[in-house]
Amino acid sequence: MAQSPKTTSKGFSRAFWISNTTELLERMAYYAVFIVLTIYLSSIMGFNDFEASMISGLFSGGLYLLPIFTGAYADKIGFRKSMIIAFSLLSIGYLGLGTLPTLLEAAGLVEYGETTRFTGLPDSDEHWLIVPVLFVIMVGGSFIKSIISASVAKETTEANRARGYSIFYMMVNFGAFTGKTVIDPLRNLIGEQAYIYINYFSATMTILALLAVLLLYKSSHTAGEGKSMRDIGQGFLRIFTNWRLLALILIVTGFWMVQQQLYATMPKYVIRMAGETAKPGWIANVNPFVVVCCVSFVTKLMAKRTAITSMNIGMFLIPVSALLMACGNLLDNEIISGVSNITLMLILGIVVQALAECFISPRYLEYFSLQAPKGEEGMYLGFSHLDSFLSSIFGFGIAGVLLTKYCPDPALFETREAWEAASVHAHYIWYYFAGIGLIAAIALLAFAKITAFIDKKKKA
Repeated sequence: MAQSPKTTSKGFSRAFWISNTTELLERMAYYAVFIVLTIYLSSIMGFNDFEASMISGLFSGGLYLLPIFTGAYADKIGFRKSMIIAFSLLSIGYLGLGTLPTLLEAAGLVEYGETTRFTGLPDSDEHWLIVPVLFVIMVGGSFIKSIISASVAKETTEANRARGYSIFYMMVNFGAFTGKTVIDPLRNLIGEQAYIYINYFSATMTILALLAVLLLYKSSHTAGEGKSMRDIGQGFLRIFTNWRLLALILIVTGFWMVQQQLYATMPKYVIRMAGETAKPGWIANVNPFVVVCCVSFVTKLMAKRTAITSMNIGMFLIPVSALLMACGNLLDNEIISGVSNITLMLILGIVVQALAECFISPRYLEYFSLQAPKGEEGMYLGFSHLDSFLSSIFGFGIAGVLLTKYCPDPALFETREAWEAASVHAHYIWYYFAGIGLIAAIALLAFAKITAFIDKKKKA
């Protein structure tokens, strides 16, 4: 008799594949917008570097904080209903990002010129209208963060879970790669208005995902649905008193603080240091491209190793990536003709960063899924994203401060010479993040030693 997808180590259910397909579409939508969100906030909405970084950081942070709660709610109402809510909110939010500038133009608050910069907004309250729009996206996205990774846990067994998360992470990064490829051709075609129209692309992707859920998604795994608020509260108590999970979250936050600089620092850094012709979307795409190519191989390579061992390898790669990024500003002659050393070293650093991600992220999710009781997968996998919440808040906040100090906006200076003098130490930014990555790597090594000692003592 043929085995069901839940009992074979190789097969996966239709719900698994639909979940991963919607994740692909959602990641395409998210990264198409997020790669240029700080630029959108500055160039289109008139925020300064620090304000743009903090808004982006709080937005990204909320996406990773709310899954703790939306994940628990998803366990209660079921994943299908939760996906419908999520993709409906995301579609509304992305359409809002696209239409808000048009509404402000109609109100006489914008003038489309060579810079496509809104006039009057920095000195008024109108540009803060972006906050409720981002909040809608944040709530919708927070459901997805917990639901899809938890769906992988529900639709796999311990025998095929590592492979399931490897496939999930490939989908995440293929979506990230595809989404980021859209912005640079659009920017070349229509200039800074691309930062507005990219939102319509994202809305289209989330509408397609909504249709896929409505028409195709159905899961037979309903454990946890209909639970009481008391049951949810008891689940929260268990997870918030699990010191191992809390410690691991704090440690892995260091990795994500460095990884967040693909969006918090790199776009502005490369355009300011390498010139307006630089393509931050393509540079950032090196990360998901390497992950898609390597994550399956790395997962197989580390299949007989524990999740913590795999993560340890990745953690020691991350400070190396930041140091490579710093080198671009220190090299005099072009290593490759026609390619800025700034761009080249950013790419090399991102390659190493992506390899680190292959060792860390799928096994991190696997580790959390194995701690989750039946019916609480959404809550536990939502909780696993707390590291990204912390890294968004601190990573973007630090980026805003460091950009202002070491690589400020050239528009603030009267001459090019004055700006060059102010940005001569721009590469110092990456030294800070190399230090953060190294501290996190040492902390994870200590965590592995301590937990192994405790487990060995319990067995004795």
